Amino acid sequence: MSRPAGPPRTGAPRTGTGFGAPRPGAPVGNRPPARGGGGPRGSQRKVTRRRRRSVEELEPTQMTTWQPSTAPVPEGEIIIERGSTAKDVGPKLNRSAADLIRFLFLQGEIVSAVQALSDDMIELYAAEVGASVRLVDPGEEQEAALLARFFDEDELDAEIPASPRPPVVTVMGHVDHGKTKLLDRIRNANVVAGEAGGITQHIGAYTVDWNGHVIAFIDTPGHEAFTAMRARGAEVTDIVILVVAADDGVMPQTIEAIDHARVAQVPIIVAINKIDKADANPDRVLQQLSERGLVPERWGGDTITVEISALQGLGIDELLEQVVLVAEVAELEARAEGRAVGVVLEANLEVGRGPVATVMVQKGRLEVGDPVVAGAGWGRVKALVNDRGQQVKWAGPSTPVQVLGFSEPPLAGDEVRATDDLSQARELGEARAQRVRLVGYQPIAAGSGTRLEDLFEQIQRGETATLNIVLKADVQGSLEACTESLRKLERDEVRLVIVHRGVGGITENDVQLARASGATIIGFNVRPDRRSRELAESESVSIRTYEVIYKLIEELEAAMLGLLTPVYEEVVTGEAEVREIFRVPRVGAIAGCFVRSGVITRGSRVRFLREGVIIWKGTVSSLRRFKDDAREVAAGYECGVGLSDYQDLKEGDIIETFEEREIPRSA
Repeated sequence: MSRPAGPPRTGAPRTGTGFGAPRPGAPVGNRPPARGGGGPRGSQRKVTRRRRRSVEELEPTQMTTWQPSTAPVPEGEIIIERGSTAKDVGPKLNRSAADLIRFLFLQGEIVSAVQALSDDMIELYAAEVGASVRLVDPGEEQEAALLARFFDEDELDAEIPASPRPPVVTVMGHVDHGKTKLLDRIRNANVVAGEAGGITQHIGAYTVDWNGHVIAFIDTPGHEAFTAMRARGAEVTDIVILVVAADDGVMPQTIEAIDHARVAQVPIIVAINKIDKADANPDRVLQQLSERGLVPERWGGDTITVEISALQGLGIDELLEQVVLVAEVAELEARAEGRAVGVVLEANLEVGRGPVATVMVQKGRLEVGDPVVAGAGWGRVKALVNDRGQQVKWAGPSTPVQVLGFSEPPLAGDEVRATDDLSQARELGEARAQRVRLVGYQPIAAGSGTRLEDLFEQIQRGETATLNIVLKADVQGSLEACTESLRKLERDEVRLVIVHRGVGGITENDVQLARASGATIIGFNVRPDRRSRELAESESVSIRTYEVIYKLIEELEAAMLGLLTPVYEEVVTGEAEVREIFRVPRVGAIAGCFVRSGVITRGSRVRFLREGVIIWKGTVSSLRRFKDDAREVAAGYECGVGLSDYQDLKEGDIIETFEEREIPRSA
């Protein structure tokens, strides 16, 4: 039976075996038969087709482009985000990426076109080509461009001459040393205004007119807020009054206040209070202050000390006189006209009034009806309220006022600016809000300290690194030993600065101070509580705890010498508070606990904390829920905890379970 004829085959015939395959050794197309005859081996050759190259591949290789060294650099300040690459930075300076890479190569730095550059690299190349650059954080380039377009403060300051302004004073010191009583006495000194302390509305700041001299006082809520505002770049205070009780002497919070004022580089006036008491000893206070570096003027130093009694009103006039003298020496000036610039001291949302912000005006003239922007909040000033609760039409430099009219409450430390029109304020506020939504807001530390992890990298670059440290220990003897050991480690490449040292657990105040000064917190036989630990994580503050002093010295010395090795990261898995103690025969003390966070697991490693100080370490030997044994108990539940070999339990103690895992640490 014959096959029906079909259409003729087109194209190249198929190769291989099977139906329709050509006979082995037979010619294919116009090719001659394969060598080797018609045997099954050697008769077939795999046909390979050459890939057709694209037009781009056939073109000659592009040569690296260079910009002439005489090419002009853009005038004015050039805004560059931190972490930009050579491809980003080069065009902004009218140079190619290859120009920047070649320059860095000649300086000993090998980088690629898409590698993030350090701040020093960008600033070094900008200085080489003669450009003026300003580095901003990632995501802030648009905001910086808007600020440069809307606010030319230098030109405005040059047009309007500056005039003397009142000083801004913050009162700090240890609890119960008389800060509040002193503030009340100072308010009563405002006899010119006829108020006699009749402040009808407290707004966190107020002004006093003493003998024709106006002084602005900030009623600080604590050292934490003082440093938190500094960490965000809010330099508000001109003078710090440090209150020390003559019968109590220098206390831990007094030392903290001294350290905070020193980090802020603010002059300190010491007010020795309670001199009317029978056991008052001002000379002992002066001796303690001298040990802290505050040498009184009467002893040949440069620290002003005034003996006062806030209860009886003694020495108040002398104290205010010293404030005025220090302000005159500092020659505090600011322009009193033009667009206002200030700082938010505090802000909240009040029923019936909307967002209300307490603002300290720093320069310019803030008037009712001015468009303003602070952080992501913007709006038009609807009302200004002074410290006596009176509505005013305007406020000048060093004047605290409540501002009504923001779209949302700004944050403490935000800069307040008056704009030319409402559209500018709205555009800038919405740009900030958009940045917060997209990349989040991470405040940058105002300090210039180097993190311990980055120490070796900075030493390798041949730079002198400054390692700021906040040192806490369990007892005074350990604190002194750690201090002396750390000071012996200082060398030419690394300068050690102990920003603050004290006895006791690591507190939120320590974290705030470390954040503001760029310091690393070192704890010897002490631990941070849960809130301090969470704050340190959110603020990216490094906390390192040690229980053996030679390990502390070895790690810091290894960081300086570049011998960083893998370390153990301690992870807190649970935290429980002792609520009640049960004595069980033949078992001993059982701690009735409430699990505050995490999970308490039987057999886990545990440390026992009393007021932040480690008093015992061991394991959880038994764990029960009511009468039943439990493997673990989660947060929010009560449990009974038996410790391996510790019986000295007290209500209020903290049981903290933890585990350690090894992590690589980059040098």
